Amino acid sequence: QVQLVESGGGLVQPGGSLTLSCGASGSIYSANAMGWYRQAPGKQRDLVAIINSSSSATYADSVRGRFTISRDNPKNTVYLQMNSLKPEDTAVYYCYARLKSSLQILRAYWGQGTQVTVSS
Repeated sequence: QVQLVESGGGLVQPGGSLTLSCGASGSIYSANAMGWYRQAPGKQRDLVAIINSSSSATYADSVRGRFTISRDNPKNTVYLQMNSLKPEDTAVYYCYARLKSSLQILRAYWGQGTQVTVSS
């Protein structure tokens, strides 16, 4: 059984910073892409940033230059450093990973979500 466990959400003032982390545990053979999506109330879930096993990253236009995604491959962990946060960054942030389990089955996994609120 593979699980993604997120941490690091919370309340922050505009202009502040937060770091999210997400660790994958269980019977993992390999981790391909790992990343973050977010969903604000009444909106669809959108990509924030994603990083492949070679550490090549893609960002949403709205966060490029403010957010940085990174990963620790031996630990199957992905991080999202969020700087210069804006109220419009308020959302539930979901960790995403495309993993191959020990049964050699490649599929997508999602974390439970962590709330990020940017407000004064």
